[in-house]
Amino acid sequence: MSELNLTDVAKSYGPVDVLKNINLDIEQGELIVFVGPSGCGKSTLLRMIAGLEKITGGTLEIEGQVMNDVPPAQRGIAMVFQSYALYPHMTVRENMAFALKIAKMPTAEIDAAVDRAAQILQLEPFLDRLPKALSGGQRQRVAIGRAIVRDPKVYLFDEPLSNLDAALRVATRIEIARLKEAMPDSTMIYVTHDQVEAMTLASRIVVLANKSIAQVGTPLELYEAPDNEFVAQFIGSPSMNLLSGTITGTGEMTTVELSSGGIARSAVPTEDSDLGKKVNIGVRPEDLAMTEESAILSGKVDFTEALGEVTLLYFEKTNGADAVIAKLPGVQRNLRGQTVSVTAAPDKVHLFHNGLSMRK
Repeated sequence: MSELNLTDVAKSYGPVDVLKNINLDIEQGELIVFVGPSGCGKSTLLRMIAGLEKITGGTLEIEGQVMNDVPPAQRGIAMVFQSYALYPHMTVRENMAFALKIAKMPTAEIDAAVDRAAQILQLEPFLDRLPKALSGGQRQRVAIGRAIVRDPKVYLFDEPLSNLDAALRVATRIEIARLKEAMPDSTMIYVTHDQVEAMTLASRIVVLANKSIAQVGTPLELYEAPDNEFVAQFIGSPSMNLLSGTITGTGEMTTVELSSGGIARSAVPTEDSDLGKKVNIGVRPEDLAMTEESAILSGKVDFTEALGEVTLLYFEKTNGADAVIAKLPGVQRNLRGQTVSVTAAPDKVHLFHNGLSMRK
């Protein structure tokens, strides 16, 4: 039995469906990350697991027990919110111990739990400080420590780093990764809109879109083998380029004649019946390279961004399509306004028909 099972879970507010047909099994020890565009329901789903939102349909099970109507305090779950929500008049130790005191645990057990959490999170020097004497990253660690002392079955994180500045986000993200390593048997569910957090922390990523799950997989599975155009463009920065075309050659290697005039070859195999299909090819900006031979795209560079380690080329829009972006290594000088041809290796060219991947 998995640690946590969602079966046909749905959420609606009156006639308005927010989530539907959510099916997900989470194993003990996984760190699952929910991602998706704003308003897709990722925080709502997390709150349903926590018991803070009522489940409209389907079942939620934790260790085989149905939890739909079980109060939040009895679910064996601890939640870390976007806001630290620390008591300002209490010390770090008192904040971390508060829930255990309310539960009337023996003092010795409370002290041992707080000391263990403080050691894991490197908070020992700050136990006697008030929250106002801590940095934002330290306060978030205290909020995480308050969850750890409860020794829950499942940890829930609702965008815990979104209030931190860029440098603190990186440092605290690394601390959360180390925390997971220190507690390998702990199950964690983490909501974020930050791709870097998702790609670096997750055992598996759950991409939510259109009120349901678009795809579940490891970070590299979603990056290398997206099931649909939404996931293909949502994962990765800059987004995957999509160019329309027609299949003109089938077999182990597929040839696509693009509407823009280029030719693309893809390692996605196709059958004779696919000949003539209207498709989109997908190529990530980092997989494009300049060429003087057969090109996927030849166009005028409208704008460049020199970032040092890479240079981004933005091609002029054609036929109303989105601008194609190429991400070339190193410094590429004097390309703005020039006509540049780019191509990609066949194994980096994805094929989509009616929005779905043609990869078998």
